[in-house]
Amino acid sequence: MFDLLKNYIVSRSDVSVGTLELICSHFTLVKAQRNEILINSDEVCKGYYFVNDGCLRLFTYNSEGNESTRYFGFKGGFCTALPSFIEQTVTQEYLQAVAKSELLYINRRDFYQLVDTVPQFAMIYREILELGFVNAQKRIYGFQGFDALEKVRWIIRFQPDFLLRLSNKMAASYLGISPSTLSRIKSRI
Repeated sequence: MFDLLKNYIVSRSDVSVGTLELICSHFTLVKAQRNEILINSDEVCKGYYFVNDGCLRLFTYNSEGNESTRYFGFKGGFCTALPSFIEQTVTQEYLQAVAKSELLYINRRDFYQLVDTVPQFAMIYREILELGFVNAQKRIYGFQGFDALEKVRWIIRFQPDFLLRLSNKMAASYLGISPSTLSRIKSRI
């Protein structure tokens, strides 16, 4: 159950078996059904998820009721509604299982206890934050002024498996284009 999480940690940090077991002891298995909402937009985020299998996404609805996806958490990665998790304020987004998923969950108290007491876990958290920030900046600045074709080329360059893992509707909501536009572009590439 913890093999993927252990591999994730070991690949990023020099960690003893005892420390690895300590970290894993704070996570519990959660099974989510396809389309299950794990966090609603009117809740405070109380934990972090590691995706053992499946896929998670963070999204919002705009004033017209259209979805806008901010982030996907794929197998072998972490995912949460980070601003709400950090600030303990009501989130403005939903966290949803895109597919039937097996997740490892850690509550906020235990997460920060590990950050404060296990230097290797603190390094992993810093890496998660830094990578998230860099990817968000690339997406924001990369997408400014991009037309639909340039957005699809960007996603192919920086996240090559992205379009293979997701429906056109979800991928299009992340790219900020319509699903029909995405279909047309994919057929030409």
